[in-house]
Amino acid sequence: MWLRRDLRTDDHAALYHALRSAGRVWCAFVFDRAILDPLPRADRRVEFIRDSLAGLDAALQALALSHGVEGAGLIVRHGLAVDEIPALATQLGVQAVFANHDDEPQAIARDVQVRGRLAEAGVVLHTSKDHVIFERSEVLTGAGTPYGVFTPYKNAWLKKLDDYFMRAYPVAHHAAALAPLPAGVAGGVPALQQIDFERTNLHTLRLPSGSAGAQELLAEFVDERIDRYDQARDFPAVKGPSYLSTHLRFGTVSIRQLVREAWQRTQAGSRGAEVWLSELVWRDFYHQVLHHYPHVVGGAFKPAYDRIRWEKGKHADALFAAWCEGRTGYPLVDAAMHQINQTGYMHNRLRMVVASFLTKDLGIDWRRGEAYFATHLNDFDLAANNGGWQWAASTGCDAQPYFRIFNPVSQSERFDAGGRFIRRYLPQLADLPDKAIHAPWLARPLELESARVSLGTNYPLPVVAHDEARARTLERYAVVKAAG
Repeated sequence: MWLRRDLRTDDHAALYHALRSAGRVWCAFVFDRAILDPLPRADRRVEFIRDSLAGLDAALQALALSHGVEGAGLIVRHGLAVDEIPALATQLGVQAVFANHDDEPQAIARDVQVRGRLAEAGVVLHTSKDHVIFERSEVLTGAGTPYGVFTPYKNAWLKKLDDYFMRAYPVAHHAAALAPLPAGVAGGVPALQQIDFERTNLHTLRLPSGSAGAQELLAEFVDERIDRYDQARDFPAVKGPSYLSTHLRFGTVSIRQLVREAWQRTQAGSRGAEVWLSELVWRDFYHQVLHHYPHVVGGAFKPAYDRIRWEKGKHADALFAAWCEGRTGYPLVDAAMHQINQTGYMHNRLRMVVASFLTKDLGIDWRRGEAYFATHLNDFDLAANNGGWQWAASTGCDAQPYFRIFNPVSQSERFDAGGRFIRRYLPQLADLPDKAIHAPWLARPLELESARVSLGTNYPLPVVAHDEARARTLERYAVVKAAG
């Protein structure tokens, strides 16, 4: 059993199929150097994975012991997965390798190589759907084509949903097939230093790892917040979201469990659960877009939008650096960028605000922002990240119309009216009055002096004027209008 983005033992499709099909099953994970080598040595995601693997190893041992099997556990390797999986299959003398689907282009290419090398050794690779409810071509239009607009997709998705697609895989019923580690095959999870990574501030962020951490967050969300999710989710200073996105990304929680929770509460009349379920449907939507339209990796979903001429050169680079470092002079944008830089998390409303600001206020290519998020987000998922950025840049399917441009000040006034979120990440603005904190350059001199804010010194002046930037954006996108 080759674990990848599915780091749990419960309700696990491939593990269930492996245990049902074989007399002896070993579970393995590879810290794949093809993925890890380009990353910074202090990466919260690697630490999250490592800690989740420790919990997974313990869970496997406990599951095996509950069926009288001693000496089972997780096998962890550090190398290239295309080498390590075939080598381990040969060492263990197995007939099959089981894994769950991963539709990211890099993963597909990896799996093609692994499948070929296993076949040469007489070993078959079986893969299963696990990380979405409906994948690939399971939800199509009446004409048999993939959806490019969310609402009809969602309606078809909900119409197709039933107990069969939400039911859990009863892994524990077949756990007697978990096998002890044979002599010469070491188990256990390496320390971060052993795979050339360093500890981060992950443990100060209240993001518990592993399946146990996921269940803790889910229980808290369902007990305390799900029913008002629709009202609270847009306000970054309010504890409104589920905070389960990193767990969904690495499969430490089952999507089927989350959809069951959301569906049952929706059926009971919870508007909050209904809206949360819709967010889970968006996740499936973006994954099917990636499967059917792989050109979105590196290009616009709507090819005409590749004609847009984005700002380039030293000035654009300086603006991009100001955006990355939270120095744009727009407090909500800057606070959001400090949040991602300090924690690896950014509130969903703020992801839309900063993406719109980068593309439509600064005129910078959405792919630069997408890549920055890919490096910094704990929950980075190619399909969702690409879909979100293309939505904000108006280049994607069912995207924000290009002429609809977020005003960063009005967004701030609406969704952080009291400035609580801004003050958390921009303490130098903490003493400004609520009304002035959204646009300090419009504050009265006495207000700035009283709050000890010196524009251009301890907080920057705006790098662009929004109204002027908006006019330039409409000109920039005119090539799309002409092509349409």
